[in-house]
Amino acid sequence: MASEAPNQEGWVEAKDEEALANVPVVTAQKWDGSAKVYQWNDEFGDVGPKFPDLEVELFGAPESRHEVAGLDFSRIEEIEVHQEGPRKIDPIGTFNGAGLHPVMLENVELCGYQTPTPIQKFTIPSILQGHDVIGIAQTGSGKTAAYLIPILSKLMGKAKKLAAPRPNPVTFREGIDGVCAEPLVLIVAPTRELAVQIFNEARKLCYRTMLRPCVVYGGIPVMEQINLLQKGCDILVGTPGRLVDSIQRPRVLTLRRLKHIVIDEADEMLDAGWEDDLQQILGGGEQDEGNVSFYLFSATFPKAARDLAKEYLAASHVRFRVGRAGSTTENIQQIVLQAEGHEKRDMLVKLLETNPGVRTIIFVNSRREADNLDAFLWNLGLPVTSIHSDRSQVEREAALRAFRAGTAPILVATGVTARGIDVPNVMHVINYDLPSIDHGGIEEYTHRIGRTGRIGHRGVATSLFSERDIDLASVLTRTLLETNQEIPEFLESYKPADTDRKHLKFETESDFDPNDVAGANDMGGAPAGDGSAPGWGSGEAQGEPAASGGWGASNGDAAAETGAWGSGGGDAVAADNAWGVAPDTTSKAPGGW
Repeated sequence: MASEAPNQEGWVEAKDEEALANVPVVTAQKWDGSAKVYQWNDEFGDVGPKFPDLEVELFGAPESRHEVAGLDFSRIEEIEVHQEGPRKIDPIGTFNGAGLHPVMLENVELCGYQTPTPIQKFTIPSILQGHDVIGIAQTGSGKTAAYLIPILSKLMGKAKKLAAPRPNPVTFREGIDGVCAEPLVLIVAPTRELAVQIFNEARKLCYRTMLRPCVVYGGIPVMEQINLLQKGCDILVGTPGRLVDSIQRPRVLTLRRLKHIVIDEADEMLDAGWEDDLQQILGGGEQDEGNVSFYLFSATFPKAARDLAKEYLAASHVRFRVGRAGSTTENIQQIVLQAEGHEKRDMLVKLLETNPGVRTIIFVNSRREADNLDAFLWNLGLPVTSIHSDRSQVEREAALRAFRAGTAPILVATGVTARGIDVPNVMHVINYDLPSIDHGGIEEYTHRIGRTGRIGHRGVATSLFSERDIDLASVLTRTLLETNQEIPEFLESYKPADTDRKHLKFETESDFDPNDVAGANDMGGAPAGDGSAPGWGSGEAQGEPAASGGWGASNGDAAAETGAWGSGGGDAVAADNAWGVAPDTTSKAPGGW
């Protein structure tokens, strides 16, 4: 029987085809990377005046900023952070007490950030104190702000001294006044979408400063990005391929002034085979050895990422882990339903009918399936758009703008964008296809469902489990147990004999070598703030429980109890949420300056 469109109020009052992303994308010619950044016509001073219109464009209307923050951690003090390394870092309790530059503190408040997340509590003071940092935390835990806030705060007031000369942006003449970009900060990200989102966060936090952010990524004509770089650049965000291309153009970009390098989602980049590109980027500068601070952030920490840390981070770096590396959060209610291939579309329609009016991401495993499902839902009259790697960059950016604005609040996506979507109020993630063991497995699952339940919010993730997903059954069941989720009857046989969360074993940690990272010693890891100086190793080696161990024990028994961000209640999908969500003004800036 053919599927029927959900007959629920709140889906869409009238399908306005001109408002949906997959119709007008050909007319959307603005690149997200050319969005406005703060600048003013003055060659002196470290802090500029306020621009009310730009302030609203960057941060949203004052009355909506509390919605962006979403810091509703009901059990924030119970989240366990493991600190490892030779130095003990005292966490901050508030942004006001962090020692931030006054303008940076004002920008944090404009962002609506009221309380530091667990990873931010430890990372901000570490970077301000000058330490190299490794931060491992669940996706959606505030890692981007965890490094941008302290790095930019350290540079504020020093831009005139450290930054390269550059033309006045107001009087800039293209092709005449251009300079070679000499950034002070380089941030490397695996996907275009993530790079743009980091850039947008930098645009906010650079407000009223002399620091100019830029972003380079594929899919955009090189000359357009060169023109932006020639205005000068202090904070450069980029994907590996386009960064390598830019570095190979010495009149366009040099890394000789670099003071800070951030590798964001390092596990994704290394898993995708970008080691050679990273080596060119990290070794492509002319800066003096020892003058650059390195930071590595991720949600999982495989051996390739540990090798990268060993090569580039100082032996005295500090390491923080929120819960088990690769774990998810109890803020996300995980539901697994049994559905074979021929049943999936009807099941999907029922899910959309049950939870109308909320931003929903539907993940599939192939570009063809994304197109087919997009067309299927569109023909049912639903406000849908889609994104995958075969789409042009114009189409990809237009789709995300429509999703953010709420004109197309259903997004069909492939896993390539799983780490690049950070949209407020995504309340439901649907794994129409579960990732296979050979293509990401449980780590991919974790990143996908992490598109909801972000920064303390609650959310729902529903996965359709079929016969083809049997290989994922065991580790999926353990993941559900780890976060106190309901185990469906068809997965009961995959429950381990010992269902104590502290003793669950995960394959991702089974190859850990406690002496494989610079600065390791024989001491076991311990929760941060306990007064010890824990090393990078297995707590079990010292007779400690696995839950207080290091990044992973060699026998795989290092699954730490996941820090709960709130009860995994099912109240995330509220019936009164309508499609007409107020547009996200941070993604709708007009063309660049």
